[in-house]
Amino acid sequence: MKLNLKTIKKIDQSDMLSLLLDFPLQCQASLGIARQSRLLFEKRDFKKIVFAGLGGSAIAGDLVKSYLYYESNIPILVSREYELPQYVDSSTLVFISSYSGNTEETLSAYKMAKEKGATLIAISSDGTLKEYAKKDNLTFIEIPKGLPPRCALGYLSIIPLCLLVKLGLIQDLSASINQMIKTLEDLKNKNLHPRIGQMDNLAKAIALKLHNKFSVIYSASIHFDVVVTRLRSQLNENAKSLAMSHFFPEMNHNEIVGWQNPKKILKNFAVLMLKDKDMHPRTTKRMEITSEILKEEGIRVFQIWSQGEGLLSRIFSLIYIGDFISYYLAIIYNTDPTPVDKVTFLKKRLAENK
Repeated sequence: MKLNLKTIKKIDQSDMLSLLLDFPLQCQASLGIARQSRLLFEKRDFKKIVFAGLGGSAIAGDLVKSYLYYESNIPILVSREYELPQYVDSSTLVFISSYSGNTEETLSAYKMAKEKGATLIAISSDGTLKEYAKKDNLTFIEIPKGLPPRCALGYLSIIPLCLLVKLGLIQDLSASINQMIKTLEDLKNKNLHPRIGQMDNLAKAIALKLHNKFSVIYSASIHFDVVVTRLRSQLNENAKSLAMSHFFPEMNHNEIVGWQNPKKILKNFAVLMLKDKDMHPRTTKRMEITSEILKEEGIRVFQIWSQGEGLLSRIFSLIYIGDFISYYLAIIYNTDPTPVDKVTFLKKRLAENK
């Protein structure tokens, strides 16, 4: 299939392409929203930070946690549940994130966080979460409506990072965020834009290699676990394709042995190794040796390197490349990337059984 604009526009009925191309602008807009946000509580000595959310909202928490792995002196947890851990208390800062504002697990977490006396920051485009926060006079950050939740990652991650700066919990990130936005713009214009042909377009080339394959995604666990989780979920939601993932070095202590059986289906697998120049040198060596082992088993292995200088740029670069890979794979499968009919059906059935 030729991944040209004519084919893309025919299949992409909901125009996700425009959202992908505008993502750097979303990141820029997030800075403005964060600067204008007013926190309805006093600065305090927080001992824990928790992000409560599901899907695209939870990925944003993962990104913050991954990025701050070495910087934050405060433990950060991402909760994808109805209930919060017992240790959430009055010394905990809880970000309640739901793009729609109606995610039932997140609304449950909101109530529990409030009961535990935690400090809450709610982030949403609308919905019940907005109603709750306004009624309880708690900090509410409103972000633009009309996006699939997974396309709101800029708002849901950059705004919390900026608020952590405002609270004095991390150092100023303005320069890093602006550098990241430039990296994304360069990536879009030089490597990812649909007008760039299949031979020179990084995301198109990888998507074509993943066609009719079961995708397995690996990276280092420090800083880049979020990238793996994001790409796996984007392949699920955009391309409607199953995928699995794991992290180094843990993968070398279990999953590496599993690449032997069942032999009949292993030929239908393809592995993506997501790499970064500043990974631990032993992790880099582990990934190289693992690639050799997999290739000896007849598995196709592809490498994708992060781009940009700063860590935030490199994390977002891999996320952006992955988003385009999942998008182009959807087009190859002749599938509109935006609708998630099975999720919609599931939510409808759950609503009928409350």
